[in-house]
Amino acid sequence: MNLVFCGTPQFAVPTLERLLNQQFHIDLVLTNPDEPAGRGYAVQSSPVRRFALRAGLKIFQPQKLNDSAIQAFISKYHPDAMVVVAYGHILPPWMIALPRLGCINLHASLLPKFRGAAPIPWALIRGEKVTGVTTMMIDEGLDTGPILLAREEPIHDDDVTETLGERLSALGAALMVETLHALELGTIRPRPQDGEQATYAPILKKEDGRIDWSLPAEEISRRVRGLRPWPRAATTFRGKGLEIWSAVPAGQRPSQTAAWGRISERQGKLLVACGGASELEVMELQLEGRKRLAARDFLNGARLVPGERFGT
Repeated sequence: MNLVFCGTPQFAVPTLERLLNQQFHIDLVLTNPDEPAGRGYAVQSSPVRRFALRAGLKIFQPQKLNDSAIQAFISKYHPDAMVVVAYGHILPPWMIALPRLGCINLHASLLPKFRGAAPIPWALIRGEKVTGVTTMMIDEGLDTGPILLAREEPIHDDDVTETLGERLSALGAALMVETLHALELGTIRPRPQDGEQATYAPILKKEDGRIDWSLPAEEISRRVRGLRPWPRAATTFRGKGLEIWSAVPAGQRPSQTAAWGRISERQGKLLVACGGASELEVMELQLEGRKRLAARDFLNGARLVPGERFGT
């Protein structure tokens, strides 16, 4: 089977690698253009491009897809199927209609739940116990196409976006291979999504990381887990930015009148007053311009003043 593969982040790499190992013929890899990233804004290639280079695959990095020259270039490959994994572009109608077997997308949720760009973080933020991966036929909507196959994956209590993403990317790679074989054999029947059951996972913005200490500790801890590695759960301390890397609910707080965000130290633990008379134990954090610290090291250096709060 001849394929065109479209993908950009690390999540897409296991699928591309699995397809190569299963003897699928990858005629062309589409990925986002190189762009500045990091503190020094050095130009960086996407993980998919780096893998494709090592594998000796032909790479194409268009800025946009609705262009007659780009359409002519991609169309000449006559792919049997187009595999799309977190590409970062909405495919135009001509591209959807191009492959014999269609354009097959791997989505990191159990559709129709968590349609959109950030299904893994939002599954954690919303407190889901189970998520999964879905292969689907791409149509002109946003993750609205018919479902082909789906597989569940439990969410662990200590999962963050990176750990859950690693498992889902491996699960999805295997599911994509299974899907392509079934499509070729004609043993799979696409089924429409129930739009009334749809939920959404919009792209995360920097401001989504700002901690609202009036929320219950359980909800804040889920946000800490879901907002890694970006934009990260953030607050302020003594006028400087502070990011929280790891935190867990610590039950009800002793003082029901403590202001939200108030910091206290008990038995070497860094505890923060939250909404619902709850308390959050912060275990790892990073002050602006400093390295990440365990809570105990932060407390040793900060020398807290009674009544101090995060968010000030």
